[in-house]
Formats: sequence, structure tokens, C-alpha cells
Amino acid sequence: MLFAIICTDKPGCFETRSATRPDHLAYLKSHAERIQFAGPMMGPDGKPSGSIVMLEADDLATARGFAAADPYAKVDLFESVIVRPLRTVFRDGALAE
Repeated sequence: MLFAIICTDKPGCFETRSATRPDHLAYLKSHAERIQFAGPMMGPDGKPSGSIVMLEADDLATARGFAAADPYAKVDLFESVIVRPLRTVFRDGALAE
């Protein structure tokens, strides 16, 4: 099942995000086979202000565990983390089956 993990950074934490980014990217790479998409959300100032990950996981508990183990979460970067199941309707220019 596909899950959307939507994380919003706490205000004023850009330096924390920058310092933790190498560990975060290594974490994502170690789970590459389960990630369909990942990237930062950008704030009005053009700097990252959160993250979105589309993750294949067996269940909600597994997706939440993945989010909690992210190095960004471990340094308390996020103001909020939302994990929701997602059903693909449109992908790669076509309706999904």
C-alpha cells in the first residue's frame, strides 16, 4: 500500500535541516526500493520548509515507524508529521489501473 508522509518543519530550523541532510539522504537511499517519490516542500523564501515522501509499506504502523526513524524526525525538526494511505489515480501521464 502507498502512504503519503507529509512533514512540516518547525520555524527557524533551516540550519538543523541543513546539518542533518546527509543522514536524511542516506536513510532515504537505504529504503530506495520502497520510496516512489521524496523531496522537500519549499517555503515562500525559496528554502526547504518540510518534506514529502511517497512510501510503499504494508500498513500504517510501518509507515509511521519509517517516518519516526528518519534522521530529521530524530533531531526534532518537524512541527507536524501526517501519514495517510494514498490511492494512485493518475500517474506518468495516464490514469492508473
